[in-house]
Formats: sequence, structure tokens, C-alpha cells
Amino acid sequence: MIVYESAWGHTRMIAEAIAEGLGAEPPISVEDASPLSGLEVDLLVLGGPTHAFGLSRPSTREDAHRRGGRRLSTGLREWIDEAAVSSLSVALFDTKVHRPNLPGSAAKSAAKKLHRIGCRVVAGPEHFWVEDYGGPLLADEVERAREWGAQLNQLTVA
Repeated sequence: MIVYESAWGHTRMIAEAIAEGLGAEPPISVEDASPLSGLEVDLLVLGGPTHAFGLSRPSTREDAHRRGGRRLSTGLREWIDEAAVSSLSVALFDTKVHRPNLPGSAAKSAAKKLHRIGCRVVAGPEHFWVEDYGGPLLADEVERAREWGAQLNQLTVA
């Protein structure tokens, strides 16, 4: 199962490419996802945009909306925080603005939160690059995501 957060559509495009490579069902927006605590899947793939050096917050999502992104009612941070415990295997990715030495990662922030509730990170964090906050994705990032999805498929077969 692939769950993503995306205001501009870039993280959604990466999630869709990962699903193609993995041979998984289409990805689900975090806004429509079932609660993390009740999920039973072989592999959970989570991805979101890096906002202010980590996972988005209500204020950073509102800022993205003011800049032209889609208004999001919730994000991965809240979705993970609502879970009491989960022992799922998880693969993580994020989208980040491609600038040298720009710190922070939504995927790394998510990994810490997921580890605290008992999840096992089995792949990632994998970063996919956008040119600027509003995009576009850098060339070949969709194909690289598809290839990463194919690599993740080996985790579900093992």
C-alpha cells in the first residue's frame, strides 16, 4: 500500500510511478487513507514533500496553498501521530527542492516517528528532486521512482 501527501502533485506523481514499478494498487492520498494502526499490508510505502526541513505542518501546508498548491486538510505527520502502535514494514520517500546542502527530509522525520511506534523501516529514505517549491520534477525522477518501486518489489517477494 502506498500513502502520500502532495499539494503540488509532484509527490503524487512519484507515488504513482513507485506503484507502477512495485505492481501495487494506485497510491492513496493521506487524506483518504485508513488509520495507520489498523493497516495490515506486506509493505507500506509512505511519501511526502519536505517542508521546513521535515514533515509538513498545518502552517507549512497553508503556506504551500497560498503559493498555489492544493489545500490539504491533513498530512503524514498527523496520520502517523494518530497511531498508537504498528509493527509494519515501511519504505519511505520524499520530494525535496534540489539545492546543494539544503538540510532536512520529510522521509527521515517520518522514519523517526514510525520507529517510535514500532514500525520497521526496510527501505529509504529515498529522495526525489523538484526544481523549486512549485516544481517541476527534475528530468528522469519519475523513471527513477518506477525503478525504485521495482526494487521494493523484491522486499515483498522475500
